[in-house]
Amino acid sequence: MKVFFLAVAVGLGAVVFAQPKTIGVINPSALARKDALVVLKRAWLKKKLPALSEHQYIIVTDKNIPQLVQFDDMDGDGVWDEAVLLLNLAPKQKKLLSVAASEHPAAIKAVVRSYVRQKHRLPDNSFGNNIERDTMPYNNLPTDFSKQKLPPYLTEGPAWENDKVGFRKYFDTRNSNDIWGKRVPYMVLDEVGANPEISYHNLSSWGMDILKVGKSLGAGALALRVKTNGKDSLVRFGRNVQQLVYKQIASGPLRAIFELVYNNWQYLPGVAPITVKEQISIWGGQYFFENKVTFSSIPANASLVTGTIDFYSRQDHQINRQGIAGLYTCDQQSENKDQLGLAILAPAKNVKGFGHISSPDADVTNVFTIDLKASARQPIVYRYYVGWQMTDQAFATRQGFEKMLSAEVEKFAKPLVIR
Repeated sequence: MKVFFLAVAVGLGAVVFAQPKTIGVINPSALARKDALVVLKRAWLKKKLPALSEHQYIIVTDKNIPQLVQFDDMDGDGVWDEAVLLLNLAPKQKKLLSVAASEHPAAIKAVVRSYVRQKHRLPDNSFGNNIERDTMPYNNLPTDFSKQKLPPYLTEGPAWENDKVGFRKYFDTRNSNDIWGKRVPYMVLDEVGANPEISYHNLSSWGMDILKVGKSLGAGALALRVKTNGKDSLVRFGRNVQQLVYKQIASGPLRAIFELVYNNWQYLPGVAPITVKEQISIWGGQYFFENKVTFSSIPANASLVTGTIDFYSRQDHQINRQGIAGLYTCDQQSENKDQLGLAILAPAKNVKGFGHISSPDADVTNVFTIDLKASARQPIVYRYYVGWQMTDQAFATRQGFEKMLSAEVEKFAKPLVIR
């Protein structure tokens, strides 16, 4: 997928066409928002700027100050579909911005605040360039590190990060998510795991792998709850998928997005296969990633299930207010043996229930779960949050993590209004 973002050469000028138009960005909540994501869709912008062509960009200014804008091609047709920026907004503030069509993006030096990558191991045991599209070998098994020091993919699969936290997806039959605790704002995941002599399980200047995953869903990975022989079965995503495809959509500087498409997933023997897409995004300044999961069709009475680990915290806490529901844990549960808060939030209308699986015999275990309503061709959205005390001492106490979550519920419940 081609990604459009601001060219950072300061010498470039932007040729602006026609008179700028005004757009309003409204914060409807009583909380200040830092690095709020503003998404301006091309179709909407065309109503403001009818003459905007496929080959033009937009210039966005706030009180005559050009703003950093990222241009993302969401459908891969070579034309950007969304222009995104990050704004700081006071409580209840309505910020007026000017927008105009331009031959070039504004010439602003960009600090990279989000990133996604997938890299293959080369014959010399180095890792190659970033791959924007990849297909997992059928029923790819996890790496046996007793036989080889490096996996076929850097950190065993796609990794994504922002200036607060990082994640990775195991590109094998485990299909789980892991967490990179970060102590630095810059992007690190091009180097992590490249040298087998430097273990990312040990604390370093940038951070470390802070999550024990085991047979759980790790950090908000997916399973399908279905009925088999009258009993509930929890089926992990990633196995018996005819073709599991990774696609990078955008990779910074402000927002990173990728998709995993599970084409013809034979989730149970003898049933019609289904196709499922998860679109994961992360943007600067946030302690979460967002996932949008879409089914081609859905088995009768099935639920989408996600969850978080129970290894060191045996008590979860549930949230249901302002139309947002979820669960969280907060305890000394990082692999550094210090304080770590983990949470999942989703629209309450989509939450069917909560559970806890700890049986050692289960395929998916050691997990606090949320069951989400699933409908064909209707995206199901949830967010997975991480608050590690070595990222910010505000998370050194449960109260500090709960304060952040309370603000996130408010912001999730009251999205920005753009006019």
